[in-house]
Amino acid sequence: MDESEAVRGIWTDLGLPGLVDVHTHFMPKRVMDKVWQYFDAAGPLVGRAWPITYRTDEAHRLDTLRGFGVQAFTSLVYAHKPDMAAWLNQWAAQFAATTPDCLPTATFYPEPGAAAYVADAIARGTRVFKAHVQVGGYDPTDPLLRDVWGVLEDAGVPVVIHCGSGPAPGLHTGPEPIAAVLAEHPRLRLVVAHLGMPEYVEFLDLCDRHPEVRLDTTMAFTPFAEETMPFPPDALPRLREHGDRVLFGSDFPNIPYGYLEAITVLTRLDGMDDDWLRGVLYRNAARLFELAG
Repeated sequence: MDESEAVRGIWTDLGLPGLVDVHTHFMPKRVMDKVWQYFDAAGPLVGRAWPITYRTDEAHRLDTLRGFGVQAFTSLVYAHKPDMAAWLNQWAAQFAATTPDCLPTATFYPEPGAAAYVADAIARGTRVFKAHVQVGGYDPTDPLLRDVWGVLEDAGVPVVIHCGSGPAPGLHTGPEPIAAVLAEHPRLRLVVAHLGMPEYVEFLDLCDRHPEVRLDTTMAFTPFAEETMPFPPDALPRLREHGDRVLFGSDFPNIPYGYLEAITVLTRLDGMDDDWLRGVLYRNAARLFELAG
């Protein structure tokens, strides 16, 4: 059995129409090439050998996701300097226009005019934003982002945000800046990437206090992540408790293992039943993004 068959077998046995993956990356080729070069060099924000499993051209990567049965996915672009986000948003809008199963995606950076281009992206149909506190090196409480958070809160558009301190801490990673943002914008729909690794418990605490905060499973529980940032077993009941706010994410194509592994580890978690898996792999994201099924 090949990988696609095995992946499809998991969601078929659960009675699902497929998968929703909220954490996938499609970018302009020259940007993706630079990202891969950074991983190849094991840069300081990576910190270890990190082979890219799905290093193929864009068309092949799309075919691969569809072969797994992914019904909807994202093109998570992110800016690491000023005057970059608006251009990335233009590219992502065009990509989504020609890729119907991709949720229209955009990003932002703390810079003058950010609230305006975020509002424009929403008006043009953006369904999800990406924020990368680690790579961007910015403080989520930066005054230049206050109006951005307000626009996103009022629109109810989710933001997949890498704000945990894994795989290596950034200048402003960790739960404290996010808690401060949520204190001012309590209805903000944040999807905390990687379950907030390694500050899993602290981000579960934020879920306790903020009903619109969600978590994605990207890389969590895989042997690669467990080697250096293990999820605490005593926190699993809390992850089960918040099962309606846990969404599947893979980090495809930038993962150092197979897609099947990212799903299989979830099927083996202690105390999680098939209904929890149905929510994580499809239903929670389908509800958040108002997808069919």
